[in-house]
Amino acid sequence: MSIRTVLRMGDARLWQVAAPVREFGGVVLRELLADMRDTMQALQGVGLAAPQIGVSLRVVIFSVTKSERYPDAPEVPETVLINPVITPLGDESEEGWEGCLSIPSMRGLVPRFNRIRYQGYDEHGALIDRTVSGFHARVVQHECDHLDGVLYPQRIRDMKNFGFSEELFPGRDAVDE
Repeated sequence: MSIRTVLRMGDARLWQVAAPVREFGGVVLRELLADMRDTMQALQGVGLAAPQIGVSLRVVIFSVTKSERYPDAPEVPETVLINPVITPLGDESEEGWEGCLSIPSMRGLVPRFNRIRYQGYDEHGALIDRTVSGFHARVVQHECDHLDGVLYPQRIRDMKNFGFSEELFPGRDAVDE
């Protein structure tokens, strides 16, 4: 369909709590998802939430394939997740470096639950219910935070671990989610 402009941190729309999707399978949702896929792919992201393109709906997409950008990350199947609910499975968390298409060229060390269960619906209204861990869990938590108006810097424990990628990791390419 089309590549949409990704809102950047500072845009008030990123702080809003998104509304639930009420209608599945319609043209509006199908076009939104096509635009989200095109945008994520064009920007080489691993995930995108509808609020990042100015649509205040509880919709995220994510996908991780083996690549030079994520050489150690396990593959995550392309997923459309609508009206998600995340349940942490235990208290164990781990810090990991994150980036975001809404905060280009910056990275932060963010704590996330190691293991979660996520539930929601696909674009046709079919139930999704998965238990995941590691990088997959991190991606889901990051994207779903956008639905509640939360950006990853709000989760950083020590702001010394937040900065421009080129300063934090000299000689490495910037990687945004």
